[in-house]
Amino acid sequence: MFELLKWGARRPDTSDEDVPQVSSAGLDEPVVSSKAFPKMLTLLSRVPAPVLLDLGPVTGGNVDFLGDRLGCKLFIDDICADVDRHTRAGTLDQLTAGFATRFRHDPASVDGVLCWNVLDVLEKEPARALAKQIVRLVRPGGVVIAMIRTTSPEPSQWTRYEIIDERHLRVRRLPGVSTRRETLPNRDIVRLFDGLTLAESFLLKSNIRELLLRGS
Repeated sequence: MFELLKWGARRPDTSDEDVPQVSSAGLDEPVVSSKAFPKMLTLLSRVPAPVLLDLGPVTGGNVDFLGDRLGCKLFIDDICADVDRHTRAGTLDQLTAGFATRFRHDPASVDGVLCWNVLDVLEKEPARALAKQIVRLVRPGGVVIAMIRTTSPEPSQWTRYEIIDERHLRVRRLPGVSTRRETLPNRDIVRLFDGLTLAESFLLKSNIRELLLRGS
């Protein structure tokens, strides 16, 4: 797990007129207009120096954006890379069991969790084990965002989301092995996070469902 400490002045939310017109970078790197991410930023901007847990790969632009926008303490734990490694080695049971002791944070000590596409690459048992830890870590009032494809994921790919601005994310397909072959119904995903409250759910035109969950 990487720990990245970023302190910076907060920027006020921009209006719709301030958002740049973002075009696709090509079929392999589409840009999506997120509805949940700006809401998450708004909630976290009310917390002095929030603690964030990013469950994706280290992405320099994301680190810079979150540090400048929120002045946050950011921990990064690349779950997808471990899924890929354990899948190739045939040791997924170790990944599932390891979630119980993977995170060093105290209970109710994290203000925000970026799940990104983690639930796209995990079968139900490891997803349930991970979600249990997320529920344990999130403070009351904290916020979790997850991006879930509503179409079956490619078995030889996983996704990295790169922040362009408050409302736009670039979707990059990277080589890797996904353990999940079927999509999870929305209700099953929400049940994974028993103990959190579903605040918002959005279905984007790109067949990505965004979930925003709150600690209670």
